[in-house]
Amino acid sequence: MKIGTYEIYSLTSAILFAIGLGGVFLAKHFLRKIIATIIMGAGVFLCFVSFAKRDALTFADPIPHALVITGIVVAVTAAAFALSLARRIHKLTGEDTFGNEK
Repeated sequence: MKIGTYEIYSLTSAILFAIGLGGVFLAKHFLRKIIATIIMGAGVFLCFVSFAKRDALTFADPIPHALVITGIVVAVTAAAFALSLARRIHKLTGEDTFGNEK
């Protein structure tokens, strides 16, 4: 059985998503949670691209590619908002983590 490029993309996207999901649940620091969320999003984007398979006779489906481009723009905006919100929380409370632990 030969593993193709798109199967490698799908496997990599699942690994990225799992790493990001673990980071979201295990990290307490704001910045680490934001980075984990960005990694999860990269896994989802790679998954969408891997679903747009190309056959030998047809072109790739452009819909998933358009969704990924739009998603990247939204993800960058959401990451900038999350970082500014984390900075504001740190400025007001002095906390870098969730809860009372430092």
